[in-house]
This record gives sequence, C-alpha cells and structure tokens, in this order.
Amino acid sequence: MDLPALWAVDGTVAAPPAAVAGLLLAVSEGRVGYDNLLVLAHASAARRGSMTVVAAPDTGVYRAELAGPVAPAVIRVDPASSTLAVQSWYAGIYAVTACSAGALVTHRVHRVVPSHPGFADGIADLGLRVRMRRDLDDVLGVIADRLGC
Repeated sequence: MDLPALWAVDGTVAAPPAAVAGLLLAVSEGRVGYDNLLVLAHASAARRGSMTVVAAPDTGVYRAELAGPVAPAVIRVDPASSTLAVQSWYAGIYAVTACSAGALVTHRVHRVVPSHPGFADGIADLGLRVRMRRDLDDVLGVIADRLGC
C-alpha cells in the first residue's frame, strides 16, 4: 500500500519469520478463530462465532463475513511478501520481516473508510492505537505459544 500509515504498532516473536508468517497468514474457509484469520480472532463477532471466512478460489482474496448488517471485511494474503491486508472500515496491513530477535510483526492502518457500515464517528479518536497494540500483543502471544517460544 502506497499510502502513509496513520497508525502503526509492532512487536517481535523469538521464532523464524517463516514460522510466524505461517501462523499469521493462515486463512481458509470456515469460522474465524485462533487457527484461522488470527488477526481478527479477537473481534467480538469472531468470539461469538458469527464471523466466517469465504474464499475466492486461487486468488489469495477472502471475505470475513459477519452476521448482521455490517459489510464483510476483504482479506488479501500475499505469502511472497509475508503480508496480510484487511479492508473493512479501515485499510491495514500486517507484515512479517526478519529481525535480530527473530520475527518482527508490524500492523499499519493506512486509511479509514467513513462510508463503511462498521465505521463510527470518532472511532479513531477512541484509542485506536491502544486497541491495535493490545490486539497485536494478543496475536503475538498466540503465535509465541503455538511455536513454544
């Protein structure tokens, strides 16, 4: 994504980047959870079991569909660049790169989409960066647990 990041958080996992990317980029059809579309597993809809992934065959593009009136999130997985892009009321990218500690995971939000049904006025002012930090820490904790590090 060519737009500058509005908000960004990052963290490390003491594991090989390929192993971290394997868990972070794991997306397939079915319910969202800690083994499928991990980056959205913390969302309230996912915790209630009402978020499901639907794939566009052989494209690396998925939709995370939610029960109710909220439009689906579009997910793009690019294993070659170890990135996962999420487009809902925000456009963000998760990326895995090598670092001295093992793997650096970065989450950047590049824009918000006020016309999206999931967007609410002031949502970015309600501690979005704090939520991003908490959510990324949760994701990194799951990855570290799964990889035993």
